[in-house]
Parts: sequence; structure tokens; C-alpha cells
Amino acid sequence: MSSTPLSGARGRHRKPREMNPAVRRALLVAAVAPVAGTILAGPSAFAAEKATATKAGATELDPAEQQIADNLNTRVQDARLGTTFSGVVIDAKSDKQVWGHDAETALMPASNAKLATSTAALTVLGPSHRFTTKVVYGDGALTLVGGGDRTLTSADLQELAKTAAAGVKAAGLASVKVNVDDSLFPEPSLATGWNDGYYPDNIAPVRALVVDGHGVMDTSLDAGQVFAKLLTEQGVTVDGDVAHATAAPTDVPVARHTSGKLSEIVKTMLKTSDNNIAETLLRMTALGAGRPATFEDGTAVVRDVLGYRYGVSLENFEIHDGSGLSRADKIPAQTLADILDLTTDPRYSHTLKYIKDGLPVAGEAGATLGPEWGRFDTPDSSCAVGKVMAKTGTLTGAIALSGFTQAQDGRWKVFSFVENNSTAAPGAIKDAMDGLAATVNGCWA
Repeated sequence: MSSTPLSGARGRHRKPREMNPAVRRALLVAAVAPVAGTILAGPSAFAAEKATATKAGATELDPAEQQIADNLNTRVQDARLGTTFSGVVIDAKSDKQVWGHDAETALMPASNAKLATSTAALTVLGPSHRFTTKVVYGDGALTLVGGGDRTLTSADLQELAKTAAAGVKAAGLASVKVNVDDSLFPEPSLATGWNDGYYPDNIAPVRALVVDGHGVMDTSLDAGQVFAKLLTEQGVTVDGDVAHATAAPTDVPVARHTSGKLSEIVKTMLKTSDNNIAETLLRMTALGAGRPATFEDGTAVVRDVLGYRYGVSLENFEIHDGSGLSRADKIPAQTLADILDLTTDPRYSHTLKYIKDGLPVAGEAGATLGPEWGRFDTPDSSCAVGKVMAKTGTLTGAIALSGFTQAQDGRWKVFSFVENNSTAAPGAIKDAMDGLAATVNGCWA
């Protein structure tokens, strides 16, 4: 392995290559807009810096950056991090590499893979996209039709049930059957690198219909049963058991619910590292690009978006799912940093700023860098509370941390750290990772 405090500008965002026509039609061109809502900075801190950067000639490390590089060279040798480690720090304004350690080595990224999934979903579907759940009637049955809304709640179903019940009563029907239609997605399957032990705790089988994020084997039937119970409470008699069925084109629309905006769903997914949302978004992104809702097609669209739309290098990049649960996923720290760096580019920030906004902040309760997870609570890292925002990643044998912090030179840095196969306890590895982020910030000098 090698640690390189390099100072050359890398020019990573290449001229986009010609893309697949189906993907081209689906992709949304990001408008130029300032980035909003960064921690400890004004609304346009990132975009203004990126827009005014003179990348050619930004080749020397300033004293603060040299200190970062020197300290990281020492601290990356921490035994807790093991010997299989990929890391990089780049300047968000100039794109120069401040420090690298096997930065191009592809390792299991764990939930850092969600950064790629988010980028593709926001680009293909658009930040304002919403998902629709419908109720239709035909042949004596109300059918609850899933539309890929992983945020659907019991309260939402209750409103659907009220509207449907009113329609049933107005039609003079004595009773109805309840069906569920989740045919938007194919039958659930295991991704390459998954095993059935993941179900249903780490992730539920991926279906187009779910309520309250229930972790059960058949989320569609579960949602239908909740819906049937709510209908009964509205005075509607439900015949028999809830069953799977495909709604007919001639079925009459009865009620519909639309989700919140995709931008908010992405933020929720990243803050809490929600595997189920990630896999649902992967399928909806595939559909949005005109492809089947499968692991293979979803990840192909992710590659198209990153490589063709944004010019991110896909060398050594391999993903098989949207959540990062796959043990066959491999992404270099350099690529993760490049993906994050896109969110600070004024050409793309209008679309991708929600990724940055969704990153957990060190010390933020309710997110994966919160105190309840034991993060940034050591003497070395506690100084960085409120100063680091980063996506976490945890899988057996893999821990990752990739994000942003404002260094002592006042400039924003993008960092990515990924370790695999350390024999230290996961909590100890995370403490070491947090220390590296505090090193980039400079509060741990």
C-alpha cells in the first residue's frame, strides 16, 4: 500500500461520453444553481468556490493541507484500520488531491454505495418526482396498487380507505374483496453478493408496496391487510383473505396517494442509511430509464449516469445492488469522493445538492453519526462534532466514511475512507475513522 500527499489537479470529471439512447431520454439536465444548506457555511459556499476555481495551477498544498497530509500519513497506520484501506482527500474548489492512500483500490463500500444510487435516482427521476399508490375497483374487488413508495404510512392508507369506503357505499355495494397489485416490480430475488439470511431484518424482499416500512417477507400482503382492516373500520365488509392480483386496465380509479418529493426521500435514506428505500429507488430508477425493475438493470443505469452523464471514472467500480449490502460490491475511495464532489459543481448542484443535504452530521441525533451510535465521541474526534457531514457504511468486514468538512484553511475538503477486513472491533474501527475525519477538519491537529 502507498500513501501519497499528491498535489496535482486530477481533472476527474471528463467530457461525458455518448450514452445509451434510452438513458439519454430519461436523464434530466441539471440546471446551474448555488448549493444550499451546507453546515457551517453560507448558502452558496460550495458552488461559489467551484465556479471561481482556477484548477490549472492549483498544484501546491497550502500549510493546512500539508498538515492534513502529514497527519493522515501517520494516522492511517493505526492498527485498528487494518491493512486493507483506501482513502483520499480532495479540495472541493480546485479538485486537487491533498492526500491519497491506495485511493484507486476497490473495496466493499457497504452503505457508501447509496451515494451512487442517490445520484442516479435524482438524475433520472428528478428531485421533484413523487411516487403514487392507487386504489382501483373492478369485478367486486378493491385493488391496492403499489407504485414504489417506500414511505407509505398507515395514515396514508387510512385516507385511501376513507375515500374508497365512501365510493363503495355510494355504489350500494354490500361487500368487497381486497387485492394487492405489486406487479410494478418482478418477483423478489437475491442480488449477487446477498444471502437469504438478510431477510427480513437487514432488508425485506423488494416489492412495490409496503406500509410503515414493515420488515416482513411479503410487504404487499401486509399492506393489503392493513388496508382491509381500515376499510372494515369504515363500515365496509371485506370478503375473504387479501390476495395478490393484477389490476385490469378496465378497473375504475377510486383513490390515490402521492409521496413526498424524491429529494426528501433521498435525504431520509442517507440520514438513516435505509436499505429498503435504496433498493426501491434502484428499481424505480431503472423503470424511469425505460428498463426492467431488476438489480441488473438498475445498476446498469447507475453506471450509465455516473460514467456517461457525469464523466466519473468507473475503473474498478462494481455494484450489484442499490444499498451496498452486496459483498460483491467494490468501489474505490477515489470514486466515492468524485461522486460527492459532483454535488458541489454548479452545473449539477440543482439536482444533486440533496445528497449533500442528506449526509449525517457528526453529533446529529437520529442520524447514523449521532451520539446513539457512539460516533465522534473520543478525545480525538469530539472536536469535529457539527463540523463533519458524511455517509457512513457498515457491513461485516467493511466500514466506510465519506463526506465533507471545512479545513483550517477555510476551504471545503471532500474525503473518503474505506477499510475492509480489519480484525479490530467495529466500534474501534469507527473511532479511528472519525479521527481521520477530524484530522481533515484540522481540529485534531
